[in-house]
Amino acid sequence: MSAVKAAATIHVEVVFATPARQALVGLDITPGSSIADAIEQSGIAALFNDFDLAAAPVGVFGQKATREHTLRDGDRVEIYRPLLADPKEVRRQRALQQAGG
Repeated sequence: MSAVKAAATIHVEVVFATPARQALVGLDITPGSSIADAIEQSGIAALFNDFDLAAAPVGVFGQKATREHTLRDGDRVEIYRPLLADPKEVRRQRALQQAGG
């Protein structure tokens, strides 16, 4: 990779996982690219065509963000799946079971 090309791009990763499999795609994209740009360029939607990734919440390093968020070199774009159960409700149910049993 030439010094000119290296300066003209930033490196980011796009990740998505299901209980059965996961994908991590590394990309070199132009500075000023958004989360939406990175997801589109990653091709990750084609790997998980049974999920509506266009409607899924997204973030960078565990912090929710909008799809318009501008990425920086080294960012890790995460695509989140919907929760199957509310974590607060699960903890409440567990506490009730432990108190009663």
